[in-house]
Amino acid sequence: MKATHSSLIGSLHSLALAVLLAVGLAGVVLVGPSPAQTTLPQVDTALVLAVDVSNSVDERRYNLQLDGIAKALEDPSVISAILNGPRGAIILSIVTWSDRADVALPWMVIRSTDDAREVAARVRAIPRLSGEFTCLSRALEFVNDKVLAQVPADALKTVVDVSGDGRDNCNADTSVAAMRDIIVGYGTTINGLPILEGSEGATLEQYYTDNVKGGFGSFVLAADGFDDFGRAIRQKFIVEISAAPSPAPRGSLAEGPVDVLGIRKPFRFARVPEPGQAR
Repeated sequence: MKATHSSLIGSLHSLALAVLLAVGLAGVVLVGPSPAQTTLPQVDTALVLAVDVSNSVDERRYNLQLDGIAKALEDPSVISAILNGPRGAIILSIVTWSDRADVALPWMVIRSTDDAREVAARVRAIPRLSGEFTCLSRALEFVNDKVLAQVPADALKTVVDVSGDGRDNCNADTSVAAMRDIIVGYGTTINGLPILEGSEGATLEQYYTDNVKGGFGSFVLAADGFDDFGRAIRQKFIVEISAAPSPAPRGSLAEGPVDVLGIRKPFRFARVPEPGQAR
């Protein structure tokens, strides 16, 4: 009986020790440091460029757009606008679109001249996405669902910059204006850069004003053809990067489209000539 009693006592001691050990280990897990979390970069603007590459955009026009974006990023006035913001940085992504949309340049942070030059080099190397139709509504849906939903930064404002040379011709279930309103409803600003060349050039600026532009501080700045794209995108970058943050950041519902400076009326930028050109 004594041996049995001693065995029982020993077993109880072992069980108690195991319980205490388990509780102690559990305590270490519960009260120990949490897994390291990645800090999101702090930027002034999260900027998405949605670039039309439909059938009307031939190789020359495509290269004019990419080179215009790259040169704008290398421009001292654009770099100054980036570096002189409250946080001194932006994050940029490029989506090319036609029948379908695709991320041509993933999110990249620009907080120095070297960063801007590196992104510009990557822009020039973007391979072309082939397509025929101008599916603008589907492109905006893609931007909303796949790009804006995954911004890897803490941005003071979010802007989508849409450029193209034609109206939507895909007859999507959701209209361009309706898709615009969905995106604007989350506090994002959409600006338009219609390229006034071809059969729709005479009416495209008004189409972008009515159907594409929306949100706080939104505007339309037209390019007088593809050869003028570089000038237009550079001017547009400076305005977009320097603009005040939206009072309704991405993720909250905005009160509705508000034009530049909160004025609810059409707004058109004057064309700023290239250096040396006559005004």
